Amino acid sequence: MYGGAQTQREVPIIWDTRDPYLKPKPIHRKTNITVKFTDLYGFTVEGNVDDVNVLNEVRERVRQQGKAWWELEASKGANWYLQPKISSISEVAVSNLKISVLANTLALNRLIRKGIPPVLRPKVWLSVSGAAKKRSTVPESYYDDLIKAVEGKVTPATRQIDHDLPRTFPGHPWLDTPEGHASLRRVLVAYSFRDSDVGYCQGLNYVAALLLLVMKTEEDAFWMLAVLLENVLVNDCYTDNLSGCHVEQRVFKDLLAKKCPRIASHLESMDFDVSLVATEWFLCLFSKSLPSETTMRVWDVLFNEGAKVLFRVALAIFKMKEEQLLVTHQIGDVISILQSATHHLFDPDELLTVAFDKIGSMTTNAITKQRKKQEPAVMAELDQRLRRLNSLKEEK
Repeated sequence: MYGGAQTQREVPIIWDTRDPYLKPKPIHRKTNITVKFTDLYGFTVEGNVDDVNVLNEVRERVRQQGKAWWELEASKGANWYLQPKISSISEVAVSNLKISVLANTLALNRLIRKGIPPVLRPKVWLSVSGAAKKRSTVPESYYDDLIKAVEGKVTPATRQIDHDLPRTFPGHPWLDTPEGHASLRRVLVAYSFRDSDVGYCQGLNYVAALLLLVMKTEEDAFWMLAVLLENVLVNDCYTDNLSGCHVEQRVFKDLLAKKCPRIASHLESMDFDVSLVATEWFLCLFSKSLPSETTMRVWDVLFNEGAKVLFRVALAIFKMKEEQLLVTHQIGDVISILQSATHHLFDPDELLTVAFDKIGSMTTNAITKQRKKQEPAVMAELDQRLRRLNSLKEEK
């Protein structure tokens, strides 16, 4: 069957155990030799020897963390982490919960923050994100039928997708091939027909590409994309006017002023708009900014804890570079510092420690209130922009 053969084919993950970079090496700091190496997901990365050493340390920690998962499998039973869990422990009455469910949820949250073993990632993501549940509500042939139904159809979304395919992680050994392009195209086109309000928005190509590398099958990647856009992220992030993304940027600016007041004040004095860097972070979910293995660790927590994780990670990046940012005087220098910081963040534990231990309290309820507060201003601004565009068209 057309769809079946395509959708169940496994996407190759580049994980060569013979790679010397996978073996822990002695650490020698303050080295400036530039080297190129391949990361876990097949991307060619350029960094210095310190970056390689950090990556080796992180991979060793990932191996050690894997042991904790296997030990819990042995004590709690196979697939214990796929059992029902509590979405937000802080917002429920603990007395009403079964102790076993509470214990499993707490254990799972701690484990996920420390990283999901790559081999378990597809199964855990599908479960904790709600994607498996979402898929269970439709016929098994849903994705295959959708692929067949939209074959050959041309829309503004499909034209933009075709334009973006060659620009999505160029040079990757699988994504940047005819087979990779075809697989990514099917996922993106299928979703553009599933939700015509979203259709396709630039940024989704990078997100879907990484989902393909992790999930291994198109169908799993499709459902992860669906749950991401329909349940995990705020509404209207990827619609035509990007209203949801504009709201998130305003909320982030408020959070930066509250959590990192020195940085916010300094950037404001320079007339620096944080959306210059944060828009791409939020639209691409850090997939274009952070190394892929660090991005996956952020996504581990994102799929388990929700969109507030994006705010924590974005704040952490600014926080980690606070001293450097405070002595800048040029907007270009701010952008350069943040871009360099993200591209070399090979240690996800360092990033996530700052995000969860040094930012302070940030509840989903508080963020929801902030969103509601910002929505009217965003919609008014977008409406005004639309009126200006229409008046310019009329003048022509």
